[in-house]
Amino acid sequence: MPGGRLTQQERQQIVLGLADGLAYAEIARRLDRPTSTVTREVMRNGGPTAYRADLAHRATERRTRRRRQTVPRGVEAPAQAHGRDAEAVREYEEVFTTVVMQSGMPKMMSRVLACITLTDTGSLTASELAQRLQVSPASVSKAVAFLESQGLVRRERDERRRERYVVDDDVWYQSMMASARSIAQIVETARQGVGVLGPDTPAGARFENIARFLDFVGESTARAAEQARDILHTKPETPSDGTAEPRSDRG
Repeated sequence: MPGGRLTQQERQQIVLGLADGLAYAEIARRLDRPTSTVTREVMRNGGPTAYRADLAHRATERRTRRRRQTVPRGVEAPAQAHGRDAEAVREYEEVFTTVVMQSGMPKMMSRVLACITLTDTGSLTASELAQRLQVSPASVSKAVAFLESQGLVRRERDERRRERYVVDDDVWYQSMMASARSIAQIVETARQGVGVLGPDTPAGARFENIARFLDFVGESTARAAEQARDILHTKPETPSDGTAEPRSDRG
């Protein structure tokens, strides 16, 4: 299996594979590359609908030059536990960050969320984040404030009275519920618009449709999040015989 960076010809093959609707695994098999390599290449360069071979090639060259210029000498990737490959973890962090960005989250917020989520502790201090991401404390503070408003991060104090930013195990449940609450506010405001514009007017009817649609989506989102948390959110439990069994994390 070949190693090293993708060539421009391989990137063209990726474009053709995406156009044919092939899965990443199949494209990777035809290139004799790991699936993760193709997935990372596509997701960091616009995603499956916007990927372009020439743009991806130039973007990779720019990233390589920028990394050489900006990474201070002596700064190394954090040591990895459990025998993980540090380079593979770093590359995966880039992929995860890119996917989150494509969902609509700003870049710095996505980087902070990915950085915390990939730690085993699920928490980092502001200084740890600033050091790992090579950004200013002000950038970290702004990103955390946004993530906190979305229910994706919370703050706590550790034994040294330092503020830590935490991603809980049920972070996506909390985020979905925050989204449902935001949708409910839009529904309420849209219904106010119906009253102002008149229910029998074209504009009033438009706002009524908005309210009905989002009301259904918001209630469905909250209900699905609750059901998923009840069914899927488990933690390992060690019984008396010493073997681990899953248990629900709900009361």
